[in-house]
Amino acid sequence: MRSLISQISIHKLEVFCTVAELGSVSRAADRLGIAQPVVSAHLKALGQKFGTPLTVRQGRQVRLTEMGQRVFKWSQDIVSRTRELEREMADSRRGLLGKAVVGASMTIGSYVLPALVTDFHRRFPRGEVSVRVATPQFITEAVHSGDCDFAFTILAPRYETDGLEVQHVLDEHLVLVAPPAMTIPDHPLSARELGDLPYVAAEYGSPRRDMEDALLEDRGIERKRVEIELGHAESLKQAVRCGAGAAFLFRASVREELAAGTLREIRTQTAGLATPVYRICRRGKELSSYQRLLMDDLTDAVCSHPDNPAQDMPQDAALPA
Repeated sequence: MRSLISQISIHKLEVFCTVAELGSVSRAADRLGIAQPVVSAHLKALGQKFGTPLTVRQGRQVRLTEMGQRVFKWSQDIVSRTRELEREMADSRRGLLGKAVVGASMTIGSYVLPALVTDFHRRFPRGEVSVRVATPQFITEAVHSGDCDFAFTILAPRYETDGLEVQHVLDEHLVLVAPPAMTIPDHPLSARELGDLPYVAAEYGSPRRDMEDALLEDRGIERKRVEIELGHAESLKQAVRCGAGAAFLFRASVREELAAGTLREIRTQTAGLATPVYRICRRGKELSSYQRLLMDDLTDAVCSHPDNPAQDMPQDAALPA
């Protein structure tokens, strides 16, 4: 006799996972494009199959019961594997060697991966690669859900990494840049002098800003004048070029501007600032041979990238006196 659980449809599990992720029936209905009563009916049916409620109302929010949390982890795995299998079957029918979706946080996805992926595609033209560039939190969730096969991203402590394989691959080196016309002393700047500069920075509370502030705090640098906050490395760079102030930007994003002289690097007395980048993949995910080849190729290339501080540390970087 078949168990009741074996009769649960994938669609019901997708609905349940969406409610669990968003904490709301109405928001889940909007995302899935179905009516709220249908979502509620699926939740009720799942609870009946398992013989216990999986969710409880808490004001306008929906939270998981203890059993609901266990079912959620199981459902995530089932839904992720199903999406991945459907994608691979569709690719096979199209005659592709393979297809991969790579996630990336803003800087590495915008300035490092494009050239590496292009080189890989030249060598394996029958494959398809999609690079999804987004916030670290979005990318982490996409790897969890199976929407991305693997990713290269910075991570914040609050991100959920249970169930992920995490490998450190690169330290993105931050350099302090300013417009050429900005008046800066000729000597390497001390922590106090750095604190007095006008700055352009990432938005307060963003992972990029949190990590940057933590690195500066460790070196005794307190920025007193953050003039403008912007959400992307490219907008930060353009604001600096327009004379809004100085900014800490990843070397990969300003290499061309520094070479052309449209930005200049400010020398400091502090040791090099670097943010770790990780390769993440869902634990237990069965990569196709094409996806495995791409992941290994990109990992090797990222690890040996010239913007790794271990290979490209500025000669004027020194420990504070």
